[in-house]
Amino acid sequence: MVKNIAIVSLSSGIAGEPFAKFQVDIGIRRLEEYGLNVKFTPNALKGADYISAHPEKRAEDLLQAFRDPDTDMILTAIGGDDTYRLLPYLFDNSELANAANGKIFLGFSDTTINHFMLHKAGLRSFYGQAFLTDICELSSGMLPYTRKYFEELITTETISRITPSDLWYEERNSYGPDQIGMPLTAHEDHGFELLQGEPVFAGKILGGCICSIHDMFNGERYADMPELCRKYQLFPHADDWRGHIILLESSEEKPSPGKYRRTLEYLKEAGVFDAVSGVLCGKPMDETYAEEYKKLLVKVINKPELPIVFNVNIGHAAPRCIIPFGVVAVVDAEKQVISFDV
Repeated sequence: MVKNIAIVSLSSGIAGEPFAKFQVDIGIRRLEEYGLNVKFTPNALKGADYISAHPEKRAEDLLQAFRDPDTDMILTAIGGDDTYRLLPYLFDNSELANAANGKIFLGFSDTTINHFMLHKAGLRSFYGQAFLTDICELSSGMLPYTRKYFEELITTETISRITPSDLWYEERNSYGPDQIGMPLTAHEDHGFELLQGEPVFAGKILGGCICSIHDMFNGERYADMPELCRKYQLFPHADDWRGHIILLESSEEKPSPGKYRRTLEYLKEAGVFDAVSGVLCGKPMDETYAEEYKKLLVKVINKPELPIVFNVNIGHAAPRCIIPFGVVAVVDAEKQVISFDV
């Protein structure tokens, strides 16, 4: 049972901006209603400019949260786009490996890069939700499907299985105080889609936001990011992907089919699709480019025997489940369930 949660800002520092305080207060109240003790790491609320200028402080916060014996769970405030800058402060002297332990770590989006860091350090983690995006949801409460998995994680400290959501929600156009209590526009969802391959496959899941993964190979956003990722060998070697399932989900940037294709090509060149036992793909936000992405996955991967499952409620499209990384998952597209060896 989780009792103490530490909230960290490892990418964007938006949680510390004055305009976000009302939303932060909503999230704190909801966590406290579960009986949880909530604390923010020393730099988490210092604002966007400070967080952007001080990657070393973000790294200090993460290390402190792992070392703190009174912290049961580390929850990221939100994603962003430059958490790769923490690499030297976490790996030059094995800082992360020496500090990290079995605490629950939960986040998504740019936090994908932090998940790869934890994987490199030999640690499990949980992908799929964050504080501002999920706990602080502006509707009357957390989205029911999202809440279900968050409650399972804080009560059992794991996730046993996930099934599809009956609904998906359009992105909110505004995040101001006027949106408090305003429901999201909902649509009926249609479950996991098997694009090709056998419906049942297994492996440890690893991956995340395809836009963050793109930047590990492509320096258009940050010229030094691919170089740093190579220096610290952050992206696993092809052989390390054996026995794994790669998870890919697209961000709020709604990457064009051309960018999506390039990322798949990077992964193919890296030998990922020759090694993994399957591919899981998150539902795109607002279902943007869903049909184009599905066609590209089949065409670019070009391995008809490799299972590809699309439309998993994970990542940027609401609602969101939680997927454990580092434990064996069994995907059954026919029975519409992903179960985990807990």
